[in-house]
Amino acid sequence: MPVKAPPTPVFFVAGGTGISAETLGNMMLQQFPSVRFVREKLPFIKTPEQAREAVAQMDAAKTSEVTPLVFSTVAVEEIREILSSTDCAFIDLFGSHLDMVEQVLHVNAAHNSTSAHGVRDEGQYDARMKAVEFAIEHDDGQSLRQLDRADLILTAPSRCGKTPTTMYLALQYGLRVANYPLVEEDFESSDLPRPIKPYADKCFGLLSTPARLSQVRSERRPGSAYATLAQCTYELRRAEALFRTHRIPYINSANMSVEEMAAMIMQTRKLSAAR
Repeated sequence: MPVKAPPTPVFFVAGGTGISAETLGNMMLQQFPSVRFVREKLPFIKTPEQAREAVAQMDAAKTSEVTPLVFSTVAVEEIREILSSTDCAFIDLFGSHLDMVEQVLHVNAAHNSTSAHGVRDEGQYDARMKAVEFAIEHDDGQSLRQLDRADLILTAPSRCGKTPTTMYLALQYGLRVANYPLVEEDFESSDLPRPIKPYADKCFGLLSTPARLSQVRSERRPGSAYATLAQCTYELRRAEALFRTHRIPYINSANMSVEEMAAMIMQTRKLSAAR
């Protein structure tokens, strides 16, 4: 029996939260589905001492069998130089790219480690917080108030990913998103549910595969009729027919990340981040 190769350690290093390092790094790692990875995030590396501690931790993970990967979005040059001294494979996601942007703009970068996710624009921050409040109020059809103010209405059978996608669009882009669940009585009609019918031009549908939906529902309500493959197949088939009838764009969320879903939704509905 062949010996399984040990997993490759991966570090996401950042001067801030590390969200960008994780997102960009994981996009690259997805191209290697046959390789096992052990991921660790090292955020808020702001001082030389913290950088040296990070290097020691990363180097300790290197063995004769595996070389760890390090994805860094640290912008401060002094800190970047220390991090790049690691014995690991160091992928600087800012470095030369930042230099190129400086050359094009003819302006020196601020090299501010907090600017990527900091509150630099109070208007934008306020828009995001209001969008989050809107999303919470309108989650899973809890409120039908002010749906006319929504930038987008996500609709789908239960457990197809409405809530995480709604919150991501609110937090990341400041979009006011409501989500509305399709329930048993909705599948008995070929018409859109009455509360969202006037806003069909704001609607976007989410689907899944019967197997995936049954698995997710079984984790929530094991052994229930709600989670059976037959019920999931029926709901998804009826939901897709509803979307097609009313020309509501939709995607299958089964094998998509929330970032991918958000990007496709925004592109299809021609939405842009709140400013």
